[in-house]
Amino acid sequence: MSKKFVVWFSDVGKDDGALVGGKGANLGEMTQAGFPVPPGFIVTSKAYERFLDESGLRACIKDVLYGLDVSDSDGLEQASKDIQKSITQSRFPHTIAKEVIEAYFSMDEGLSRHSRVAVRSSATAEDLPGASFAGQQSTFLNVEGEASLLEKIKEAWASLFTARAIFYRKTQGFDDFKVGIAIPVQKMVESVASGIMFTLDPVTNSKSTIVIEGIFGLGEMIVQGAVTPDHYEVDKKSLIITAKSIKTQEKQMIRAKNENIIEQLSHALGSKQKITDEIILTLAKIGKDLERHYYFPQDIEWAVDFKNTIFIVQTRPVTTLNQSPMTNTQSPKAENKKKLLVKGDPASPGIQSGPVQILGSMKDLDKINIGEVLVAEQTNPDYVPAMKKAVAIVTARGGRTSHAAIVSRELGIPAVVGVKNALSILKDGMVVTVNGSTGEVFQGSIASNIKNQISNIKKDENHNLKTATKVYVNLAEPSRADAVSKMNVDGVGLLRAEFMIAGIGTHPKKFIKDKKEKEFISILSSNLETICSALNPRPVVYRATDFRTNEYRNLKGGQEFEPVEDNPMLGFRGAARYIVDSSVFELELEAIKHVRNKLGFKNFSLMIPFVRNPKEMLEVKKIVASAGLSRGSTFKLWMMVEIPTNVILLDQYLDVGIDGVSIGSNDLTMLILGTDRDNSEVAHDFNEMDPAVLWAFEKVVTTCAKRGVTVSMCGQAPSDYPELVEKLVKWGITSVSVNPDALDSVRRTIFEAEQNLVKHASLNR
Repeated sequence: MSKKFVVWFSDVGKDDGALVGGKGANLGEMTQAGFPVPPGFIVTSKAYERFLDESGLRACIKDVLYGLDVSDSDGLEQASKDIQKSITQSRFPHTIAKEVIEAYFSMDEGLSRHSRVAVRSSATAEDLPGASFAGQQSTFLNVEGEASLLEKIKEAWASLFTARAIFYRKTQGFDDFKVGIAIPVQKMVESVASGIMFTLDPVTNSKSTIVIEGIFGLGEMIVQGAVTPDHYEVDKKSLIITAKSIKTQEKQMIRAKNENIIEQLSHALGSKQKITDEIILTLAKIGKDLERHYYFPQDIEWAVDFKNTIFIVQTRPVTTLNQSPMTNTQSPKAENKKKLLVKGDPASPGIQSGPVQILGSMKDLDKINIGEVLVAEQTNPDYVPAMKKAVAIVTARGGRTSHAAIVSRELGIPAVVGVKNALSILKDGMVVTVNGSTGEVFQGSIASNIKNQISNIKKDENHNLKTATKVYVNLAEPSRADAVSKMNVDGVGLLRAEFMIAGIGTHPKKFIKDKKEKEFISILSSNLETICSALNPRPVVYRATDFRTNEYRNLKGGQEFEPVEDNPMLGFRGAARYIVDSSVFELELEAIKHVRNKLGFKNFSLMIPFVRNPKEMLEVKKIVASAGLSRGSTFKLWMMVEIPTNVILLDQYLDVGIDGVSIGSNDLTMLILGTDRDNSEVAHDFNEMDPAVLWAFEKVVTTCAKRGVTVSMCGQAPSDYPELVEKLVKWGITSVSVNPDALDSVRRTIFEAEQNLVKHASLNR
């Protein structure tokens, strides 16, 4: 297979991303698993590499991109045009063309006409958990004939260098020549309806809901955000439709006279429900099965033909989990005295205020300034450079599952879509407040209203409220460190390694294999420095890597180093990895030493995850000590408590010698109750207030308090259950660590709990 330039879907699976890209690998995986995928083949990334070699284009492309400032829209656009022109005008290699044409002709053997196919693009670094290349490369529909097919393949190759693709790679740190491209060629579905399905709610991240959005005609209109789709919600467990929002569709894309055309729809037809309830539920079941197959929430593209046959044309992991936008997250009540200007569909949560900047077309992208609210007819991936400057997004068209909405959530920008009258009511320079959680846009800034809402709380109590119990923050991205540092926070109680390494994009062992260890250490050190510098002298507790094998495999080069496990949650992860092979852990320790010893940030400590027995903790301590990191007044060694054995044998773990523990309430609850909160079949049994779980929490806190060891909790529970926070304070917890949006509310709960303890103690004297 590795010598071919063309492979069939049935030849590849999810582990072949390096050869066929993320999209191609998923099409193959779904085909092998029996999902309803239209048949097809893939022109592999090796074909693209051969094309570059034979055409001599590598040097040309490097020259054009050398020193390019991607923030210069005009320069970026010109560079993109020059590169794409060079690619499309170059000769198609004969050896590749021969294989492509043979595969194409075999798709409809014996028929008098050629097959109509969709030509899609599949970047070899796309659809990673931490990055989304979705919508950046081109798709061509209803391609017919071998000559047209070869031309569209070249255009798809060229789309790897669109302005938005170059911009995204540059800002995400991807090398232009380390991202290859494969081209899936897939039998066209004569779509009467099409759309997108998420196996969770993409706005709230609720995993109990399946969200489906649909339109009439071909799916490009929903991807582009050119029409506002119907919105359906299905309860994942019961497969009952819980919500419908039927929108009027003004136009659709169809095939007519050998080309794709946009035709207007009558109001009577456009206002109908786009797919039947039966199809909605069948789609939901397929989505549920896909999530179960991939062990991860999925973003799925689907189509329905004239015979009501359902096809799945793409799936990929949802890339916006764990997003906590650093925007104002006050209650919707905060705007209720403001004039409601327009209302649409919530697309990305959060609240922000700013002056309106209307963008009429791509030519207006330079108009947007940092801090403005971007308003446009529709947003698509071309708008990403402008979106990065905006504080909020409002569009007249598009749905919650459009690619533009996904990007908004990735950027942490509040967004409201499908606001029909946005361009007629909102004017340039008008100051508005956008609530991406409710889909509302209000007149004026929110600041004065917030002050009125909290007038009953003294300023020093709100912003400078002090508690004996420390309130730390969970942090994943260095870019948010500065904003977090300005909050009433005592430090970082959980700095996740995984998000930073996912941002690097390459498996650490590939750095080691390529003898680029210093490059990895430098990138990680830079991220850690950003956070430690922003929070200094407040403590930062870094949790060492706790990737599961399926997550590690998604990194570039990961398939070479990671086993395939049936149950990664209970597999090769945490401390066990460091002991079997300490090479990656040692790179982390070198980065820690650099930040502490070379840069002088002594507020930085280390936490070890998923420790299965006291002996493992002892072995990890030896590795840490051998690296030259010794426990002391400024360097603390913590351990996660997230396995029942950590609770049962806690005294033995403490005897090994550790300075602090942090309760991971999410994993500990799952493992005590034997239920996976990400599995809709049993998620209803997940309950952090279950008596057995509370017993474990109390045992950990009281045991650590008795032995004088710092004890914290870094899971979701303190944010969700004020009554639990009160119990934790009463038992003697040292700190809690929560997401940024919960800092103020959790601190106030702790303050009130501490005041009650003081009063109770006074009464009992």
